[in-house]
Amino acid sequence: MSKEVQLYDLAGADPDVRFSPYCWRTRFALAHKGLAVRTIPWRFHESPALGFSGQNKVPVIVDGERTVHDSWTIALYLEQTYPDRPSLFGSSAAIPVTRIVNAWVDGSLHGRILPLVILPVYQNIAAEDQAYFRSSREARFKTTLENHCADSASHRERFHHSLEPLRMVLKQQTWLAGEKPGYADYIVAGSLQWPRVFLGAKLLDSKDPIAQWLDAVLSLHDGLGHSAKQAAC
Repeated sequence: MSKEVQLYDLAGADPDVRFSPYCWRTRFALAHKGLAVRTIPWRFHESPALGFSGQNKVPVIVDGERTVHDSWTIALYLEQTYPDRPSLFGSSAAIPVTRIVNAWVDGSLHGRILPLVILPVYQNIAAEDQAYFRSSREARFKTTLENHCADSASHRERFHHSLEPLRMVLKQQTWLAGEKPGYADYIVAGSLQWPRVFLGAKLLDSKDPIAQWLDAVLSLHDGLGHSAKQAAC
């Protein structure tokens, strides 16, 4: 029986506001495996606190004597370390396909979500983090946060259009992972927690099959996803 797993989890100025899509993937994965977890709120200016992991980004888990970082690596670690618990992938053959989902979300979907959430994130993180957050993101965008978010209606339209592949799948099956929920579902749901924490239920129409699927994922594991605290925006 594993000891309690520690999870370093990105938090806002309010320590109960947890919005990282990568950390949410890991929280869902840990719950799927039925592991006891203690989350430790972490903020950008607290990088030295992660020195033991050999890098400076969350999620990081500490499982007994093992330290693992990166959400994908953590998922593989949990699958290999706890094979007697419910599988995150269903089979080893599903891992490469799930990796494609992971790459699509990180490389495409996040680009559609960022303009919707970047200012609310900035407004809700710790004051000590704001200068770093603004300068690093503006260097990446090559414009101000405000300019990057301008024309919110167009950004919302592009976001909804980017979800069409998910709608096509979810019209045919209940879960992205297949017959049962799995890590593919947690990847996408974890990323949709990002705007949900800041924009609430206003982003998806209740009749959208994605909204219905997301509600089902968030209801898993005693409503873990629904427990996410909404930011004060």
